[in-house]
Amino acid sequence: MSRPRHWDPTGERHGGTPTYPWRMAPRGLFTRAQLRAKGLRPGGQAVAAQVCWRSRRSKGPRTAFLYRIDRAKPVRPMTPAKAAALAKANAARRTCPQCRRDAGYILPTHLGTCLPCADTAALAA
Repeated sequence: MSRPRHWDPTGERHGGTPTYPWRMAPRGLFTRAQLRAKGLRPGGQAVAAQVCWRSRRSKGPRTAFLYRIDRAKPVRPMTPAKAAALAKANAARRTCPQCRRDAGYILPTHLGTCLPCADTAALAA
């Protein structure tokens, strides 16, 4: 039986970082997204390992860094100032620059305006 393509637990072939194939990482190592789902963050720790896999969409291999869960820290709580800044930023993404109305949805970046303004511009052209 042959070894999986990205099997390098010592890190010899991948710059000293232990590398594992998709779904073959040892227990206790999680990606940022997996840590976040558990209410944790890496907390300044170094990358413990990485997972590599081939993707049909990208030319080369894809990589996700892994962190040790025993060194992870809890996610910092949302402060009122941070919540206000986030609400303001989201409101700006919903406000149409032409009609100045809140569209009620995030404006498509390829249009740059709300859908009624984009339709009006398309009809005028």
